[in-house]
Amino acid sequence: MNTLKAVVWMGSSKDDLIAFPADARREAGYQLESVQRGEEPQDWKPMSSIGPGVREIRIREPSGAFRVMYLATRPEAIYVLHCFQKKSQQTSRQDLALAKARLKAVSNAT
Repeated sequence: MNTLKAVVWMGSSKDDLIAFPADARREAGYQLESVQRGEEPQDWKPMSSIGPGVREIRIREPSGAFRVMYLATRPEAIYVLHCFQKKSQQTSRQDLALAKARLKAVSNAT
């Protein structure tokens, strides 16, 4: 059996994910576990505007659209940068800026 890669929650990302409705939270956990095993999540897109290797898990549930931005290219862990509910077609500048700042913190810490 594959060992699961560690998850490092940046800033308030874990609390933000815990605040998701139950259906979205369960799906996010399932998708993150896939990433921990070295697999691709079911619905994702690259977020190169934030930085190289950053991806966004896309979750569509009856309760809304949710996103989990993460970096999985580091050998030591998966870094969850930001978790949020998407309220419009385009990701807000505030959400992008927060993910960029947390990515910078990952780079500075390692």
